[in-house]
Amino acid sequence: MNPIESLIQGFQSLMAQVPELLQPVIVALAATVPFLEGEIGAMLGVLGGLNPVVAGIAAAAGNFLSVFVVVVLGARIRSAIVARRAARRPVAVGAGAPMEDEADAPKPPSKSQLKVRRYLERFGVPGASLLGPLAMPTQFTAALLVASGVAKSWVLLWQAVAIVAWTTLTAVSTTLALHLVGGIG
Repeated sequence: MNPIESLIQGFQSLMAQVPELLQPVIVALAATVPFLEGEIGAMLGVLGGLNPVVAGIAAAAGNFLSVFVVVVLGARIRSAIVARRAARRPVAVGAGAPMEDEADAPKPPSKSQLKVRRYLERFGVPGASLLGPLAMPTQFTAALLVASGVAKSWVLLWQAVAIVAWTTLTAVSTTLALHLVGGIG
């Protein structure tokens, strides 16, 4: 037996100690963690001996749950900030336009904000969501999209599409790799 097979069988025996109904829950919990996400969650599930479909669904659900929380909270935070900024601007007596003093003048965007804007302009929300996992966790991508003013429903839709696509790709790839290593899985 080669070292990879023994490692996989050791992991499978560890996973077998957990009740079957809790195994997908563990995969889903792992997938809520940034940088692990649905991809690593699905991989762990498949390596642990779960059916690849069950592992993929559990991992995608866990990853989407964490993205959903980030998007909802991010949208609320953004709304509160925008409302507070609008309320702070004093209005001159007899004038229709708000007066801006030095402190309320808009700050120039940072380098990272400019990069996000260019990325959005170039690829749009679908491209940012689908390509984002190559650069950063989906939770971070979703937070940046919401912070930039993209509608939360649009962010959730495309993040769901990206999570399902990447998780499926990883679950299928892991299953194929296990079969190639020696008929494990």
